[in-house]
Amino acid sequence: MFSRPGAWLLQGLAQLQQALPSQCAICARWPGKRICGDCAARWAAAQPRCRRCALPLAGGATECGACLRAPPAFDAAWAAVDYGYPWSSLLAQLKFQQDPGAAHALAQLLAQVPGVAAALAAARWIVPVPLSAQRLRERGFNQSALLARVLARQPRAGDCANLLVRTRHTAAQSGLQREPRLRNLRGAFEVPARCAALLAGQRVVLVDDIMTTGATLEAAAQALRRAGAIHICAMVVARTQHLPRQ
Repeated sequence: MFSRPGAWLLQGLAQLQQALPSQCAICARWPGKRICGDCAARWAAAQPRCRRCALPLAGGATECGACLRAPPAFDAAWAAVDYGYPWSSLLAQLKFQQDPGAAHALAQLLAQVPGVAAALAAARWIVPVPLSAQRLRERGFNQSALLARVLARQPRAGDCANLLVRTRHTAAQSGLQREPRLRNLRGAFEVPARCAALLAGQRVVLVDDIMTTGATLEAAAQALRRAGAIHICAMVVARTQHLPRQ
């Protein structure tokens, strides 16, 4: 029986898919990019977001009430789109159907968000949120690592490195509110001793595919802080639209 493809093979497949004629995954226009310009303009238009947690905001505010009351462990956050149609389908293809072409297209969408290029250029390290060993065996790859590698290829971006590990397998987060999620993830991330010196005094970009309550990014950022990172930016493809941190 063939094993699931490794991350290096998925990355090669993504590059091949970008070089070949394709059709838009949203409108099915042929030939075109995986996400054509018209669909990006329609479904991924820039909108005001909280500078700390990327929650959609209205009324000219730059920071949501939850972040004003209790700032997260990361200093800033960017999201390309709201979680929902059509992005939920593309993210599911990336996460559960081993579709590396989706990783490239979604990461490129994130790279075009205002402020992201400057944050990538200012960072020394681009760090994906790790999976547990069990989840990695089940899925065969880490979707956040695929996204991080694409972001690291942007002009002047920092280096992509797996400087975080997940110390234990945790129960599924879906259906849980923020506080139970935080308890579920307590102590679940750490920086290996051999990597701590690389993070001391450095700026880091932390990459994941989706932010719901922010609990996963919070726990991961806390581990990076303990290792000495002085500035952490969270970057995700999609952000939920409700107020999960209240």
